Amino acid sequence: MKNLSLWSMTKRFRWRISVTLGIVLVEALLTLLFPLFIGLAVNDLVDDNYGGVIALAGLGVAALVVGSSRRFYDTRTYASIYKTVAVEMVENEKKRGTNVSKITARSNLLTEFVEFMENSMPEIVAAVISVVGTLIILASIDIQVFLASLGLAVIAALIYIVTGRLNLRLNTGYNDELERQVEAIADGSKSGLAHHYSQLMNWNIRLSDLETWNFSLFFVGVIGLIAYTPLALVTGGIEAGFVISALMYVFDYVQGLMAMPLHVQQAIRLTEISRRLSQSSEAEVVEG
Repeated sequence: MKNLSLWSMTKRFRWRISVTLGIVLVEALLTLLFPLFIGLAVNDLVDDNYGGVIALAGLGVAALVVGSSRRFYDTRTYASIYKTVAVEMVENEKKRGTNVSKITARSNLLTEFVEFMENSMPEIVAAVISVVGTLIILASIDIQVFLASLGLAVIAALIYIVTGRLNLRLNTGYNDELERQVEAIADGSKSGLAHHYSQLMNWNIRLSDLETWNFSLFFVGVIGLIAYTPLALVTGGIEAGFVISALMYVFDYVQGLMAMPLHVQQAIRLTEISRRLSQSSEAEVVEG
C-alpha cells in the first residue's frame, strides 16, 4: 500500500468493512429502541399488562445476539486487514530503503488506523443513528421537545464551526513541535529539551482549553434542554411511560452530540499524520 490513509484502507477492504458497518447499523437501531420499549413497558404495567415487558426482554436478547456477533466478526476482520497491510507495508518500505525508525512509525500509524476503524467507526455510526433516530422519535412524542433538541444541535454545530479553524491551527502547531522532538533529543542539552517539552505542553494546554470552552458553552444548552424536557412533557399531558422514554432519549441524544466532535478530531489527526509521514517517506526516496 503506497499511501497509508483511512480512505485508502476503507476503499481497499470496502466489502468486509461494509459488512461490519451494516451489522453496526442494525445494532444501533436496536439500541435506539430501548427507551421507547421501556416507556411502552411502563404504560402496560400501569394497566397490569406484561406484554411490554416481554417485548423489552425480546429486544434485549436480539441486541445481545447482534452485538456479540458483530464483535466476534470485527475482531477477526480487522486482525486480517492489519496482518495483510502490515506485511505489505514493511516489505515495500524495505525495498524503498526506508530506515527502521520510519518503518516503525508507519507500523504504529497503521495500528492506530485499524483501531480507529474497529472501535471509533462503529461509535460514529452509533452516534449518528442515535442523534437522527432520537430526533425522529422525539418529534413523534412531543414537537416542542423535538424543536428544543434540534436547537441544541444547531448550537453545537455553530460552536465547532466558529472554533474549527483555530482548532486545526492549534493541532498543526502541536504536530510541528512534535516533529522537532528527534532534533531536541539528538541535541541533548537540558535547556533544549526543556524548551521543546515546554512548547509541546503549551500547545497541548491551548488545545485542552479550547475544548473546555467549547464543552462549557455546549453544556449550557444541555442544561436548558434537560430542564425544559420534563416541563414540556408533563404540561403536555404525555403518558408517564413516554415521559421516561423522552428523558432517556434526550440523555442519549446529548451523549451522541458530545461524542461526534471527538471522533472527527481523531480522524483529522490521523489524516494529518498520514500526510506528514507520506511526505517524509517521499523525501527519503528522493534523497536515496
